[in-house]
Amino acid sequence: MFTNKTPWIVLLVVWMAGSTWWHVCKIKQLCADDASAPGLSVQAPAVSLTDGTRFSIGLPGSFNFAKSGAVPNLAGFDAPLDSIATYLQNNPDRQLTLTGYYTASETNDSSFPNLGVARAEAIKALLVQRGVSATSLLTTGVERGDLTFNAKGDSVNAGVLPSFGAMTAAAPKPDSAAVAIANSASATPAAAISTAAPVTEEALAKAEKFESVFKPIDLYFPSGSSDYIRTNETKKFFKEAIGYLRKNKDKNLVLTGYTDNQGPDDTNLALSKKRANAVKQRLLSQGVSSSQVESSGKGEADPKASNDTDSGRKANRRVTVVVQ
Repeated sequence: MFTNKTPWIVLLVVWMAGSTWWHVCKIKQLCADDASAPGLSVQAPAVSLTDGTRFSIGLPGSFNFAKSGAVPNLAGFDAPLDSIATYLQNNPDRQLTLTGYYTASETNDSSFPNLGVARAEAIKALLVQRGVSATSLLTTGVERGDLTFNAKGDSVNAGVLPSFGAMTAAAPKPDSAAVAIANSASATPAAAISTAAPVTEEALAKAEKFESVFKPIDLYFPSGSSDYIRTNETKKFFKEAIGYLRKNKDKNLVLTGYTDNQGPDDTNLALSKKRANAVKQRLLSQGVSSSQVESSGKGEADPKASNDTDSGRKANRRVTVVVQ
């Protein structure tokens, strides 16, 4: 009846292939390249951040994060962050709100109440390191069911969105308590240091003075961060220390991490080690030999101030650095 079966065979094969594709890609949505799959999107295009007519800057994209991660992808963001920091420093009446987003399907392994806050705090830490006062930065975390991922589903788009507004609280005057800590650190027993007045991590960091690589200097960290606040004094210390270590292979840089007494002992010990190791990794990236850098953590041991006050606890969250 059908003398030439070839066309029918071809049609059958096409029909089977089309049916299979439709079932797998459209019904099951298992095709990795399907751009219409829900919850997935391509990399966000370049965006801009403005503060009315006072400030405007183009960003290379949104602040993206690995799924369940709180470390931002900062490719191309160094210059924009520098400009934002300069603007905030020159305009103390303005405040930047950093809103971090997360989905219910992500895992929060940070010390913050949710992953959104952790992501916002990561961007805040980068600006504080550039000299922005912590009072000029607000952070918050919001769960979003419509938060998008990249095509592979392993990176969150727009994990933090920044917006400018008026300063909601007056910035504190220069902190005399922090200055007192710096002036009396060499003569006062560690636990007797007074921190009765409010002290910020930024003020504590700025109060540290470089005298010699053989005299310990303390590094301070924004809450929950393992990236220390950089100052001109810490830059001087590390420049001298790195130069000295390169000429003296028998000497070592000793990093010791500490925390306050809030939370479980094992968690504090792990955090103190993590912070000390983060400083070590930065030094290794600058060419310092791993055999000349020792890092350890002591948790809440050896407090330099009382843990009974918030300011004292901030003073205790540190990494001590010295050449031996």
